[in-house]
Amino acid sequence: MTTSTRGAGQAPAVLVLEDGRIFRGRAYGAVGETFGEAVFNTGMTGYQETLTDPSYHRQVVVMTAPHIGNTGVNDEDDESRRIWVAGYVVRDPARIPSNWRSRRTLDEELTSQGVVGISGVDTRALTRHLRERGAMRVGLFSGPALAGADDESLLARVRRAPQMTGADLSSQVATAEAYVVPAIGTKRFTVAAIDLGIKGMTPHRMAERGIEVHVLPATATAEEVYAVRPDGVFLSNGPGDPATADLTVVKAVLERKTPLFGICFGNQLLGRALGFGTYKLKYGHRGINQPVQDRTTGKVEITAHNHGFAVDAPLDKISDTPYGRAEVSHVCLNDDVVEGLQLLDQPAFSVQYHPEAAAGPHDAAYLFDRFVSLMEGQRA
Repeated sequence: MTTSTRGAGQAPAVLVLEDGRIFRGRAYGAVGETFGEAVFNTGMTGYQETLTDPSYHRQVVVMTAPHIGNTGVNDEDDESRRIWVAGYVVRDPARIPSNWRSRRTLDEELTSQGVVGISGVDTRALTRHLRERGAMRVGLFSGPALAGADDESLLARVRRAPQMTGADLSSQVATAEAYVVPAIGTKRFTVAAIDLGIKGMTPHRMAERGIEVHVLPATATAEEVYAVRPDGVFLSNGPGDPATADLTVVKAVLERKTPLFGICFGNQLLGRALGFGTYKLKYGHRGINQPVQDRTTGKVEITAHNHGFAVDAPLDKISDTPYGRAEVSHVCLNDDVVEGLQLLDQPAFSVQYHPEAAAGPHDAAYLFDRFVSLMEGQRA
């Protein structure tokens, strides 16, 4: 929960981790207080897309790149209708942005949207702490009254904040009403996309391939999904614990053998529907430089990630599931985390990362083409 007022300036600020570690700095963005899960993002660019990614709902994001805000904020790169991060932590904010598309400073944008941040923090030390101890609850407190409170009282407030494990958040960030993203050029297919926290670039990538995308609320029923007469179903990224999600629609799609493509949270939902478990990573993968191998081709790609949970599936064998044989199709080369699944007996696959690449490299764009191929095969 965030309470804030305008006018950060050089107001004092303090960051308090639930294990008692404290960092002091200056207010950045809105002045007030906020709570969430402390996570770090390793991207050197793309901070505007990061801030507006709904998957960051209820997370306080620590940027490992030291200099943030140098290109300002524009009106084109938002991935959703608002900033979703619960709080923002940077080391050295840019004083003057320099980019021909910039319309305002990042500080101004954070302030106008009531996002509490902190600057002047040793983000390298903070990131090392999170890597060693794991992601944890955190509070940001700025302004003389809040930042000047005694440490024990602030710590007690942090420890009362809700944890990410067990959090059901998708419906909080998803669209309330269905909408359509029309195909660019000739329409070839219709896809029902379940919005679990979808980024704006994702339906655009499908539209570029002649797909008319019907974006549906996270609470959409199987009847509502099939009312749009889809050639395929897409499960988006999103925040929260996948163990809390309802799998009714996913299982209905698998039973009807409709081509299915899931990313990030959608990968975790497919995994659970197939009978695999999910678990919380120590500190997650967040950034635009994660190496992943597509085991079906041997190709290595650099990918954009934002996830704190993963699928627990065997890497060394094909698994029998209620919907046929399944295998791990992609794996992270840093830590062997499952980064993708595919069914071998029907058209369904998923990846744990963000192939829309907003922000990030375009190495994984072929996955949208793979989805098109599945729909072509089913139609044939």
